[in-house]
Amino acid sequence: MKYTRMHGAGNSFVIIDNMDGGLEKARLSLLAKNLCAEYNSDGILVTVPDDCGDADFGMLYYNADGSLGEMCGNGARCIARYGYEHGLAGDPELIRIRATAGIVLGRRISEELYEVRLNDPSVAEPVRMAKACGREFACSYVELGNPGIPHAVLLADEDDFSDMNALKERGRELRYNAVFPKGANITFAVKTGTNSVKAITYERGVEDFTLACGTGCGATAISLAMWGMIPENRVEIDMPGGHLSVTFDFDGGKYSNLLLTGPTAYVD
Repeated sequence: MKYTRMHGAGNSFVIIDNMDGGLEKARLSLLAKNLCAEYNSDGILVTVPDDCGDADFGMLYYNADGSLGEMCGNGARCIARYGYEHGLAGDPELIRIRATAGIVLGRRISEELYEVRLNDPSVAEPVRMAKACGREFACSYVELGNPGIPHAVLLADEDDFSDMNALKERGRELRYNAVFPKGANITFAVKTGTNSVKAITYERGVEDFTLACGTGCGATAISLAMWGMIPENRVEIDMPGGHLSVTFDFDGGKYSNLLLTGPTAYVD
């Protein structure tokens, strides 16, 4: 079996080409566990034919624990590059990928820089209270796509990042909190400028902090907008693995057209 390793701002993946349908879905969960353990990756991305006919190809995303994820923002950016460079998509300005959460549109900006349109939020709540580590926290709650990828975002202080073990435990408890029925990815964000934040995400399915989380960046941008903390529909986000940017539209009380831009790279 041939596979390719890539990362997007440090978010690491193993890509498997299954356009011929040779791999049964029942095997993919076990493959995800084994390959992610071997290569210390966050998940696997599997290319599959698009049965509906309105995308260039399909993408299945499996977390490191073998669970099927709805979508992955940085994974979509990586597989957009992979799909274009391997002939699965012919137009670099419009790479159409069908994920479990819906159609994702990708675009090549340069050899390494790729942009994807994240799924519009189906849920966007500015406040949902949750308890963890003996404290109560005000979180936003955002689901991107349908079925939605669940995210909770919390404002943090710079001091919180000085004890990453304590922050990880907070993220772990919040991730399983009952107020998030599907569990949630937990992002801690510190405002660093007018339109910039420093952030880190505790990802469900990986069950740890990751170097970057693309959908977490999208949820963070929406959360900051709901809280009235950014003057423009643009957020620059520094995650441990690199820099990502998100732009979005807001009209009629709805957020849409979330564009996530950042680097992609192959791993030897």
